[in-house]
Amino acid sequence: MTQYHQEEDMIEDIAGGEFERTPVPQSKLKSWKSFLGMYAGEHAAGTEFMIGPLFLTAGVSAFDLIVGLLLGNLLAVLSWRFLTAEIAVKNRLTLYFQLEKICGKNLVTGYNLANGILFCFLAGSMITVSATAVGIPFDMPMPKLSDTMPNGITWVIIVILIGAVISLIAARGYDTVSKAANWMSPIIVLAFLACGVVALNQLGVSSLSQFWDIWGEGSDPFPGQIKYTFWHVLIWSWFANAAMHIGMSDLSVFRFAKKASSGWTTAAGMYVGHYMAWIAAALLYAVYLKSPEAMTFMSNGEAPPVAPGPLAYNAIGVFGIIAVVLAGWTTANPTIYRAGLAFQAIIPKVSTFWVTIIAGTVATIAGLFPAFAMQLLGFVALYGFILAPFGAIIVFEHFFHKKFGIIKNYAEQANIKFNKSVLLAWAISFGLFYFISVQFDVFLSFVTLPAWLLCGVLFLVFSKQFQKKI
Repeated sequence: MTQYHQEEDMIEDIAGGEFERTPVPQSKLKSWKSFLGMYAGEHAAGTEFMIGPLFLTAGVSAFDLIVGLLLGNLLAVLSWRFLTAEIAVKNRLTLYFQLEKICGKNLVTGYNLANGILFCFLAGSMITVSATAVGIPFDMPMPKLSDTMPNGITWVIIVILIGAVISLIAARGYDTVSKAANWMSPIIVLAFLACGVVALNQLGVSSLSQFWDIWGEGSDPFPGQIKYTFWHVLIWSWFANAAMHIGMSDLSVFRFAKKASSGWTTAAGMYVGHYMAWIAAALLYAVYLKSPEAMTFMSNGEAPPVAPGPLAYNAIGVFGIIAVVLAGWTTANPTIYRAGLAFQAIIPKVSTFWVTIIAGTVATIAGLFPAFAMQLLGFVALYGFILAPFGAIIVFEHFFHKKFGIIKNYAEQANIKFNKSVLLAWAISFGLFYFISVQFDVFLSFVTLPAWLLCGVLFLVFSKQFQKKI
């Protein structure tokens, strides 16, 4: 056994058996049922209580919402099945170790840090969601749509306690995260369904046409929000998880799958979570918008607050509080787990447990600031746009390295720590399309796919130009 492999085994032992730097062995592979529960739990979760109402603040029409989500989520499932899961079962490596083989240790360290921090911010927004439910019995003031800072000591204490519990669950590893999701997801799905039914009753809906009329032809967006059309809904819902599917982050999850067909289980998350749950949560907000409190906000030219806890409590009482807390957990748990893996790649000799606790601490601090949750549509679009092009590096190398005559895993093969082809490809694609988005006021999700494709093509071109024979 070489010294390199001895070091790898030593790191694996310290890491606690999560196979961060070795392929997952056959004995540890999991059936599609493990992924079904995890995806249903993760995507019928805390973000759904925020995103559904935020669509209403963007003035969507009935057709835009219902048909746009139907098609956008289908594209997301296809991306997971035929890109992420396909590559994951071939290599059985985490995203971070796979990128290290291609990019080199020094370059991928910067990516891992950015990736981990962005995941922490997303998890933090879910801690915020859970806190809006826990705060109800304490009569805690809820954050407003425009709030950025903590609004009181009660808020701070609740967020810290929730963050500590979530971090400990995530730190126990993939098995614990998966079991937690399997246990919680049926409860959350039932709660979303119940919320939707109760909200329809509160709105006096008794026919499909009345249901359609809730959104009708759409409306003007609320103050501080942009108008969403059909294409906004379709493209945004496709790329809401861009970092996970075309960005390849879920290589870290599907490396445990027995077959690539496990990728179809993401449909449970998309159509139970990103379809039924988003619409159910939007219905809750539609009920609230008819309340005197919401009308007062609107008459003053302000956007009514989006606080998932009170919205669910108004519909189904204490069960709503429990559902929102669990929903926040089932998103934050795997997100903090992913962030921990990103940090693990930077400091591989520190155990998975402790790097995940670090990630959970960062997420908890982020959760103190409501802006991450209240601006979730924009934040999700931004982090997908930043991270997705790195997935193109893996995808284009995997499928086209032979055709283009480039060396696979070049940084590992050439024993280099910095692959300039990767940096140039990402920087040019990111810089060009971010400039287009800002300069011409183009919705950021609209340029995510062009940036992803350009990054992959440029990587092949630059690799052909700069790679040396080994």
